[in-house]
Amino acid sequence: MFKTINRPAICEIRDVIKFLNARNVRHCEMYRQISETYGENAMSEGMVRKWVRMFIGERENVHDEERPSLITEELARCIDEKFVPICKSRFQICQ
Repeated sequence: MFKTINRPAICEIRDVIKFLNARNVRHCEMYRQISETYGENAMSEGMVRKWVRMFIGERENVHDEERPSLITEELARCIDEKFVPICKSRFQICQ
């Protein structure tokens, strides 16, 4: 029996998928090995299939792509105007 690796980084599991995909290992076998090594909750079989398809589709990066921030300068200014500091640890909401 193998030792289980607890709390792996998601990019670590994706690296394993990328490696096994390069070795032409089937996704069901990848999932079995990942579950055996990282635990059953590490990644679903559907997510393993998704990452296999992406690596077959020429994806190289195992990290999440950056998403644009939802916080705009206007939103930050609006929040700053609504919250007035009373002291270091308390705030008052203005109407």
